[in-house]
Amino acid sequence: MSPTWRARVVDYIRAEATPADKYGHQPRVYSLATEIGRGMAYDDDILFAAAWMHDLGVFLGHRPQDPEQLSRWDHVGYTIQRSRDLLSGWGFPREKMEGVAEAILHHQSKDEPLSVEATLLRDADILEQLGAIAVMRAAAKVGRDTRYPSFSSILPVLRSAAEELPGKMRLTQTKVIAQSRVEMLRSFLDAIKNEAGDQLY
Repeated sequence: MSPTWRARVVDYIRAEATPADKYGHQPRVYSLATEIGRGMAYDDDILFAAAWMHDLGVFLGHRPQDPEQLSRWDHVGYTIQRSRDLLSGWGFPREKMEGVAEAILHHQSKDEPLSVEATLLRDADILEQLGAIAVMRAAAKVGRDTRYPSFSSILPVLRSAAEELPGKMRLTQTKVIAQSRVEMLRSFLDAIKNEAGDQLY
């Protein structure tokens, strides 16, 4: 029996997620989205495909290596087009392809989602930018991402997340889950300030 399209998606992302620590984001986002969406009417095929594929354009090997090109890189546009090509070849229902594209297009906190699936994906992605997971994801970028040469360079990102992202969540259940994550992130930032003062590099 040939693999289902879902198995192909998981296998592909596991192989393509580079650096390797980027892989965990996809299953966590999908799990969060289904938790947030419990009791809601949504298309799980669309949500699954969008959650697993939404960051394809930020993986090494999919994004430009040149810093100048990278600064202008439209990872969302790339991800949508590449997802169409891949999902079509894996047997994903053609009539649901636009739903996947819509969810990926509006999955970032700055976006205005137009579908239930996009809203679930966006809220779940916001949760990943809060709490202990957010700290680990940010720290992993230090020294390997030109935007974050030092530990002090990630603090404004974490501080902004704690202050601004809670107000951007759409769904009540997301806000409930977020409470402990926001508290943890604020506690972490306070601890860094107390322990390092202005000497964190």
